[in-house]
Amino acid sequence: MSFLITMSQKELHRLEVIQKIRDERLSVVQAAELLDLSRSQVHRLLRSYDLHGPAGLVSKKRSRPSNRRHSEDFRNAALDLIHERYLDFGATLAREKLIELHRISVSKETLRQWMTEAGIWVSRRERKKRVFQPRGRRDCFGELVQIDGSHHWWFENRGPKCALLVYIDDATGKLLHLRFAGSENTFDYLHATKAYLQQWGKPLAFYSDKHGVFRSTNDSKTDRTTGLTQFGRALYELNIDIICANTPQAKGRVERANQTLQDRLVKEMRLRGINTIEAAKRLYI
Repeated sequence: MSFLITMSQKELHRLEVIQKIRDERLSVVQAAELLDLSRSQVHRLLRSYDLHGPAGLVSKKRSRPSNRRHSEDFRNAALDLIHERYLDFGATLAREKLIELHRISVSKETLRQWMTEAGIWVSRRERKKRVFQPRGRRDCFGELVQIDGSHHWWFENRGPKCALLVYIDDATGKLLHLRFAGSENTFDYLHATKAYLQQWGKPLAFYSDKHGVFRSTNDSKTDRTTGLTQFGRALYELNIDIICANTPQAKGRVERANQTLQDRLVKEMRLRGINTIEAAKRLYI
């Protein structure tokens, strides 16, 4: 009766060397050097070969589950928690919350695999994405700061829709300042900018969209101060430029930060039971 033996390249090499020993074309010492094994290990391979033939050189661990494999009960408990509380979380954030709140530790890639198999996670390769040529970053931290207001249901159905004013460094992508506001308005931008300047100092310029807070429709080509908005005049007095982007993609760093915040910050506030702008300000400002 014949049967098929599946061997790895390493096992095939061992078989070749063991057969050369039995054919008296190699000594045990030479074989040990070729296989990078001790002589006693080579003798064990020889005994196994004599008893079971080539099959004796195949690893006994093949087709067996890893000793480090999590049990099905552990896997199901983690997935049940994700279904119940973190269904819209990505693998990285879900892992953080499993460790922080439930003392369940599992590697990010293992959790991602479980979530993919359970239909919770869709890989980035399966998401269609339009590609834009990125604008080059500034060289120095604090030289250019991207600012934007993100209108979103930050408190989901627990509170009103509002705006989050976001300040992010262009050179490093570091998130520098946040302020919750009922809307994008001059008053809140002035207060947020004052707090930013007190903490980080003056940038050369702010980079924004063409929102009415930043750009007047009555710009004058002859006088720099004519046609400036109230926010623009405040920056002019401080000798800080305001640059208005032509497309959302041009200020991609702050746009991507908004997407991340709309994912992670919303969930963090849900877990902490934050339902109002004032409560959010106390925590994040």
